[in-house]
Amino acid sequence: MDTLTHHQQGTGDGRTAARERRTGRTGATRRRAAAVTAMAIAMAAPLTLGAAGDAGAAAGGHRIVFARYTAAAPTEDLYAISPSGGTPVPVPLTHTPTVSDVMPSWSPDGKRVAFVRYGSGGAIDGIWTMKTTGGDLKAVPGTKGASDPAWSPDGKRIAYAKPVGTQRELYVADIDGTPATRLTHTAADDLHPTWSPDGKYLAFSRADAAGHSRVMRIRLSTLTQTAVTGSGSHDWTPDWSRGNRIAFSRVDSSGFAHLYFVRPDGTGLHRITAARFNDKNPSWSPDGSRLVFTRGGTDDADPEHLYLVRADGTALTQLTKTDSHDLEADWRP
Repeated sequence: MDTLTHHQQGTGDGRTAARERRTGRTGATRRRAAAVTAMAIAMAAPLTLGAAGDAGAAAGGHRIVFARYTAAAPTEDLYAISPSGGTPVPVPLTHTPTVSDVMPSWSPDGKRVAFVRYGSGGAIDGIWTMKTTGGDLKAVPGTKGASDPAWSPDGKRIAYAKPVGTQRELYVADIDGTPATRLTHTAADDLHPTWSPDGKYLAFSRADAAGHSRVMRIRLSTLTQTAVTGSGSHDWTPDWSRGNRIAFSRVDSSGFAHLYFVRPDGTGLHRITAARFNDKNPSWSPDGSRLVFTRGGTDDADPEHLYLVRADGTALTQLTKTDSHDLEADWRP
């Protein structure tokens, strides 16, 4: 069974299951996470931003932010990297040995990053924002257990997924956390919101109890919901471009996850990648010509690297090459 199909079936608590759906991680990572929690309790270290300061100050030209963990450093931290040529070196933005920082999202002006931070015992759990240099951390109130933050095009609001009972529903709030408005009320898991360029819609993944997921669209003014991709599919992690195309990851008939894009009305479906690898978490470049995405990750022993590709599937380039798991990249607007 391939990784994405496995995690779509959902296991564990709501936040863990949602995180697995988004990242493609499996039971091996849950065991790793348990070890991390035990380590965090044993260390009982105060939460600090760590040594990101001077290195992070150089991050202005590094336009892709992502989460990374390694065997030696099993808690995730955030890094930034340039998509330009040569041999780019990631710049660390956070260094928190007892907590995980994941799911980064750029503000539209490129000055701050929203992300999910969580640690042992629930003391640190929710959405935070920080400067792109890694400083000035601010928690977003009311986001305990939340995941998948997405900054609105006007920079004033943030959309996210949050547990309601055993399901996850979509919310939107001002960047200070108030007022939080619940957008969806279903028996399915609603995950990974992404804004339309005009800020009037969100696209998102809806996962049902049968293990299927499809891309949906919701109009914020009326909460009217429309399916973008068909039922019975395995479609995850949509990202809406300024050129009004939605990229997403689909486990297709090959058994592997490939990148696709589609118009918001469901027409114009096009496959971008076709190799026998798992490709996930696409994020559009500002001009809509390229995507950054994660390739790999059949299990924790299989590294996951960032790649770049043109929207027509050409010019595939490997961006990160270390023995690491590089996930959830977001391209600066």
